[in-house]
Amino acid sequence: MRLVDMHCHLDLMANGPEVAAEAAEIGLGILNASVAPRDYLATRDAYRDSPTVRCAAGLHPWWIDDGTCSVDDVDLLEQEIARTPFVGEVGLDYGKSHLASASSQRDAFERIVRACAEHPLPGRVLTIHAVRSAGDVLDILEGHGLTHSAACIIHWFSGTSDELARARKAGCLFSVNEFMLGTRRGREYARQIPVERLLLETDLPADRGPGSAEVIAASLERTLATIAELKGIDAEQLGQQVCSHSCELLGLL
Repeated sequence: MRLVDMHCHLDLMANGPEVAAEAAEIGLGILNASVAPRDYLATRDAYRDSPTVRCAAGLHPWWIDDGTCSVDDVDLLEQEIARTPFVGEVGLDYGKSHLASASSQRDAFERIVRACAEHPLPGRVLTIHAVRSAGDVLDILEGHGLTHSAACIIHWFSGTSDELARARKAGCLFSVNEFMLGTRRGREYARQIPVERLLLETDLPADRGPGSAEVIAASLERTLATIAELKGIDAEQLGQQVCSHSCELLGLL
């Protein structure tokens, strides 16, 4: 394994199975973050035999906001959480477009986190969406002791510097992508994140068209090179450390 994408959406790619097969050939690991429980069921079966893909059971806060997912979907996700250690994409989004559903989002996320706490599994990993909501996300995670019992990864962190410090203190991990590094604040956050808490991601695809494992790998390489430059450390050494940690989290060793 040479690279691992800790937050990708194979299920949103028109040719996801082809990408998974290509990923295995080039030594690319992928954590597929589903956006709805029924999507997870489909991807779990589709990628069951893909050696470098792990599928996470998720419910994106946007899908709660627009009504795509209901209480029944949260019920379904709770059932799957009892069976799979990988959870995500889950979380909260208090951006202007989604703030009206903040209460429903919190209720759903609270139930998801509670289910993780009540069904502890070895190697529990969560990939978490936290837009303008890092404080509430951390309140819920800490309230159920999940920051101590699971690998809680905040993907594409965009909160305040105080929230970053709190998340670091709580033991959270952070997956960084090219979009995050496109802003001055994002680059500074990437510089501050300790190497042992740092992971790579792409959050691809940008649309529902076809994807490519080579495109994913190239994006991860660029992200790695930028972070190494920001930290003033060797990119190859950083890459080996981050890849090893990612493989350990996903059981790809």
